[in-house]
Amino acid sequence: MKYQLGASAEMLFLELPFIERVNRIKDEGFLVEIWNWANKDLDALAKTGATFSSMTGYLTGDLITDDGAEELIRTAKLSLQAAEVIDSPRLNLHGTGLDENGQAIRQGTEVAPGDWAKAVDTLKRIAELGEAAGRVFTLENLNLAVDHPGTPFAKAADTMELVKRVKSDHLKMNLDLYHAQIGEGNLVELVREALPYIGEIQVADVPGRCEPGTGEIYYPRIAAELESIGYAGVVALEGWAQADSSHALAEFRRLLTPQ
Repeated sequence: MKYQLGASAEMLFLELPFIERVNRIKDEGFLVEIWNWANKDLDALAKTGATFSSMTGYLTGDLITDDGAEELIRTAKLSLQAAEVIDSPRLNLHGTGLDENGQAIRQGTEVAPGDWAKAVDTLKRIAELGEAAGRVFTLENLNLAVDHPGTPFAKAADTMELVKRVKSDHLKMNLDLYHAQIGEGNLVELVREALPYIGEIQVADVPGRCEPGTGEIYYPRIAAELESIGYAGVVALEGWAQADSSHALAEFRRLLTPQ
């Protein structure tokens, strides 16, 4: 099987109402991704007939404080209920809650051994929820230098290590190559190492977080590698359109379509 292409309705066709964004992405032949489900009309989204590939899997909470972990579990349960409405197979998590501007609510990139143990315990509980519901939670890497300073467990190496320790098919990585390029680079080796743990891959170019072909990442090489190693999941554009959203999607398709 070859991988499928999706796109974020949060970052494309911004001139349109949200439901129309979803319809445009669907009509151009892509899976659709959303972020916060709580401010969306889920029934209306389901009626679009779009195939949703990912949504945010919590509202508030974090991995390593007692109260934060309980809040993460509580809102993950609500997210699973929302996922049933639009039939999203994957629900996305971060190392801590993010505010409306994408900034870490619980600041702190230095994590102690006890924090790692608590994070693993919290994620095991999350994975159990996913298993019971027949859905997969994904843990996304972020970057600290540009978009999400102060986020714990931000690097791809950190999210991979947490997923390894949890050892569940219902917790995987959301490997965001835009964030990884800023934070770590060496993307081809990264996708090779991460393959057993990947639930989804997200892309955008650097700098600017626009569609592939607008920056420094040579995405045809990434596409060739993904095909070579047999990746059969979803690759989603989580980036802005440098100009026109339809053109951005066309370039994304041209540069990332498996041969």
